[in-house]
Amino acid sequence: MASIERSDAALHLRATLATIAPGTALRDGLERILRGRTGALIVLGHDKVVEQMATGGFVLDVPFTATGLRELAKMDGAIILDKDANRILRAAVHLMPDPSIATEETGTRHRTADRVARQTRLPVISVSQSMQIIAAYVGETRHVLEDSGQILSRANQALATLERYKLRLDEVSSTLSALEIEDLVTVRDVAVVAQRLEMVTRIAREIEDYVLELGTDGRLLSLQLEELVTGVDAERELVIRDYLPSATRRAEAAESTDALLARLGALSSTELVDVALVARVLGLATSDHLDGAVAPRGYRLLAKVPRLPATVVERLVTHFDTLQKLLSAGIDDLQTVEGVGEQRAQSVREGLSRLAESSILERYV
Repeated sequence: MASIERSDAALHLRATLATIAPGTALRDGLERILRGRTGALIVLGHDKVVEQMATGGFVLDVPFTATGLRELAKMDGAIILDKDANRILRAAVHLMPDPSIATEETGTRHRTADRVARQTRLPVISVSQSMQIIAAYVGETRHVLEDSGQILSRANQALATLERYKLRLDEVSSTLSALEIEDLVTVRDVAVVAQRLEMVTRIAREIEDYVLELGTDGRLLSLQLEELVTGVDAERELVIRDYLPSATRRAEAAESTDALLARLGALSSTELVDVALVARVLGLATSDHLDGAVAPRGYRLLAKVPRLPATVVERLVTHFDTLQKLLSAGIDDLQTVEGVGEQRAQSVREGLSRLAESSILERYV
């Protein structure tokens, strides 16, 4: 339950950052306030709780404009927008949140922003006149907006790290394919690939957060990220499905896959570097049996065969159960599977043969 709450909080923060990212009208208004050296307290949303704590001010209900926000910020009091920041509902409002709500903020504006955010669960933005910063309060979280240049610098460092990790992932993934064809896969081989896939995914998510916060300034970064991680999510799922423990194979595969991916995602950074622990999370073996042999079912290689529908892949895997049986199956054997005619059987046979040849050549040449 706690992990679900943390996930919801992260999604709420991401949605708020997207609303105030560079290139949006609201961010333009916030930067105008900052340059004008006037503070501001802005609530994104209006409900009964906000209404009860708001006194005084003016009811406006007018379309949002950056210049309008800047002018209204010259007055004392808070500004209330609708949740999408499309309309300015009220201005010069005095907010009186519950004073018993704990907060570590000291300034009047920031203390009020923190308490309002905690009490209403709505995003609250505070622009500091003295410190010249913009802070977003979302639930229990305080996030200070940074200059795009600083964020972009960190994002580029993360992107360089992602490129190195992706290169290593491609290497271990190719090795695993060759070992699968030769029927020499060990628990360690699978755990290393799963570990690298999770590492790449985590770095990619960090960069996604940077892209979100950069708004229009992060378009090129977004394109680079997409090029690097295309297919990684599918590969994670295929590895898990290929090596589901025998007892789990009879259960609902999709639910089992999601559960194992969630368990991998729950590992800390320190735990993730422990290959033995990754193997245990995957249900493959104990730390004493990392060199034990395991057999893939064939999802990864069949996914590389062109124009092969997922339903046919599932039927082939269910029928033959292991990759080695699939590799040794002839045209007639393949045609016994529902939905596999002579032409498709020929395509599968040739596709697997080409993959086997190329994988072994990559490993030994």
